[in-house]
Amino acid sequence: MTVGTSKSSQKAPGTYGLTRADLPELSEAPVDPHAWFGPESGASAPPMDLEIGSGKGTFLAQQAPLEPGVRWLGVEYARPFWLHAADRVRRLGLNNVRVMHAEAGALVRHYLPDASLRQVHIYFPDPWPKARHHKRRLVQAPFLQDLWRLLQDPIEGGSEATSENTPAGPAGGVRGCVRLMTDHADYFAWMEDHAERVSPWFERLPYAAPASAGQGEVAGTNFERKYRVEGRSFSGMILRKRPDATPPEPPTPPLEALS
Repeated sequence: MTVGTSKSSQKAPGTYGLTRADLPELSEAPVDPHAWFGPESGASAPPMDLEIGSGKGTFLAQQAPLEPGVRWLGVEYARPFWLHAADRVRRLGLNNVRVMHAEAGALVRHYLPDASLRQVHIYFPDPWPKARHHKRRLVQAPFLQDLWRLLQDPIEGGSEATSENTPAGPAGGVRGCVRLMTDHADYFAWMEDHAERVSPWFERLPYAAPASAGQGEVAGTNFERKYRVEGRSFSGMILRKRPDATPPEPPTPPLEALS
């Protein structure tokens, strides 16, 4: 993988960058992710969004200022990208953003508590194009079931959907949604298959771009802008949690997935 970052030795994540050292032992999980931001936690804490595969932090840097009342947790597995993103949000002074260097599957499955997230953003995950690597794809039914547990219930007819500073979403607001986007046709077909497998827990809806995306963009990430120059096409969807569904059983055997 070509990282495309420069002068990484000069980058400083400060308190905006989190690592595995910020996670407790599994016996002490889950954790309150709001503790990484400040004193507000529990019922008094602001809503929180999770971006999986934050790359250089472009989406976080664009969207977080539009929604200062939302806390944003990014997770990035590639250390150079994580360092770049954390340094970026530090320089921008985005106090409502933290970026963690960790494996997304483990963070989601073991460390985040139930109903802790407003929504989840997954833009251009690694497609793992070779058939023997498909088991490593992030978006698969057991992982989506894990996200169902972490998502707050949607607000039917809520005011979120009318806020100009809120990412566009389905009627009733953005809460309880997983937002998926890819440039890889085979991976999108895979996503559709796995979305169908979790249809008892999620309703599939048309994709809508977040408010921070530029004109004609689908997400406004660094990868999208690179792929757009290359002439690639994009496909996406929104999966909205069905709040009255029977909670899914934990995956067995444990899910193998990388961000």
